[in-house]
Amino acid sequence: MNIIILGAGRVGESVAESLVSEQNDITMVDMDAARLRLLEDRLDLRGVVGNGIQPSVLKEAGAKDADMVIACAANDDTNLVVCKVAHDVFNIPSTIARLRSPEFVEGDALLGKSGFAVDHVICPEASVTRYIHQLISYPEALQVLEFADGRASLIAVRAAHGGALVGHTIGEFRQRFPQCEMRVVALYRQDTEIEARPDTRILAGDEVFVLADTQKIRYVLGAIHNIDKPVQRVMIAGGGKVGLRLARSLAGQCEVKIIERDKRRCEYLASQLPSSMLILNGDGADEDLLLDENVGEMDMFLALTSDDEDNIMSSMLAKRLGANRVMALINRRAYADMMQGSTIDIAISPSQTVIGELLTHLRRGDVAAVHSLRRGAAEALEGIARGDVKTSKLVGRRVEEIRLPQGTRIGAIVRGEGRKSEVLMPHHDTLIEPDDHIIIFIPNKRQVREVEKLFQVSATFFG
Repeated sequence: MNIIILGAGRVGESVAESLVSEQNDITMVDMDAARLRLLEDRLDLRGVVGNGIQPSVLKEAGAKDADMVIACAANDDTNLVVCKVAHDVFNIPSTIARLRSPEFVEGDALLGKSGFAVDHVICPEASVTRYIHQLISYPEALQVLEFADGRASLIAVRAAHGGALVGHTIGEFRQRFPQCEMRVVALYRQDTEIEARPDTRILAGDEVFVLADTQKIRYVLGAIHNIDKPVQRVMIAGGGKVGLRLARSLAGQCEVKIIERDKRRCEYLASQLPSSMLILNGDGADEDLLLDENVGEMDMFLALTSDDEDNIMSSMLAKRLGANRVMALINRRAYADMMQGSTIDIAISPSQTVIGELLTHLRRGDVAAVHSLRRGAAEALEGIARGDVKTSKLVGRRVEEIRLPQGTRIGAIVRGEGRKSEVLMPHHDTLIEPDDHIIIFIPNKRQVREVEKLFQVSATFFG
């Protein structure tokens, strides 16, 4: 695809990095020439210096031949205007805008073709908040991702001593937990993928990716880890957009303390949040403050400022002072990879949490959802089987007959809608039916295009 990305900031860079690796033709537009040169040197893309709201700049970026424009500048107004110009002047088929303001909701008439012509909205702050909230709901997990409208979930969990299945083979799972069908789709040991065969033994410290019915997640976590007590006490360092969104979402669920450096921001937070939440003016890396506020009694400590180094230091300090579980928001991918699983339990990469939402809009065929795994190293894709035996590469075929790229595997099938739906763990002879939601684990992102083609029906299908 020919894709124009407006904005060379952190989000734009992460989007470009992800799309370039899938052999798309990327042109990035930004006012900062030095920043563009750095990205051109590191990534296979073309940079155009200029203001993306100007038709002449978009024309230079190749708008006449573009398939998509992704506007992810820091300013909502700029992104809205870029999408409008892209659609009205150049008739670019697909537009995506990064919008921080909750005033703009996807599907709103204001964003329609007669308005700002925004096809899809991405909001990194909202994505990160949802992601963190899931991890608070399931504190044993490293990652929790939903498919088929929440009916199936993929969880990543660190195997721990005491887990019922730790020390046993994958093939023994069904015998020991007959009430819970689950499928291990991937296993990483010391950052190296281990083939998940029935005779593969789960060891303490392994990073295990499991697909299961969402209602069975607690069973899965208890089998591989240990069920932790529910998160009741949370301390947040950083009262910015993410910190505020998260605190709001936890109202009535947890006791929350927020540490914020800026006094004015503290006053604003106090006006926006329930009086039961304690707002503290201070530094999240201040040891005396953390001790005074009993950080050692916290079930969860979250470092959510805009500064990577501050987040790393405060979360490491909180862990040393006794916080049960700590998470840090880390923008730089290299830092996130380095810190994940160290003193810091979970390193959250904001760009990677939004990449999955973005990739869903880029996928071909009947692709319903895409999630980025292990900070972008792999993907899990949900596609819908359409057509019939004559027009589909999936419908009417047994799993063993489907030609999957090497290493990819079908993890689960969700069949039916609503309450009548069921989550199936397919076997070699499982027959694919029309409208099945098929969840596939893809260890190498370069294989995504091949997987997408499986969900494309021939021209004779008009369903």
